[in-house]
Amino acid sequence: MAPVKQPKKALKSMEKPLEKPISKRKKMKKKNYQSFSIYIYKLLKTVAKENMGISQKSMLIMNNFVNDMLERIAEEAARLMLHSKKTTLSSREIQSAIKLLVPGELAKHANIEGLKAVTTYMNSRTKEAST
Repeated sequence: MAPVKQPKKALKSMEKPLEKPISKRKKMKKKNYQSFSIYIYKLLKTVAKENMGISQKSMLIMNNFVNDMLERIAEEAARLMLHSKKTTLSSREIQSAIKLLVPGELAKHANIEGLKAVTTYMNSRTKEAST
């Protein structure tokens, strides 16, 4: 006579009842759409002291402007990088691209604000590394 096998115990994970009912509907994925509208709106609130808004068409125009300038600056910086025979895009190429694309006094202010942003970012990274 063959020995009788004892049934194996169920896994602990199998013993627990399901907490969430399984739904038949699939979750909709959000479209990967990048927009600067949140940041434009925040900037508007800091600049305008009054309760001021912006229309959807105006926001679309501003968003397109920011995307266009970002693309132009990146292309010009890449051209400068290739011209100097470097393989790394640095802040120096970005600053030069801004000087070439943005007119006059506005370029100086843009470079100053960019330098501020980079220094605050680097300071926050050093603080995180030390803790």
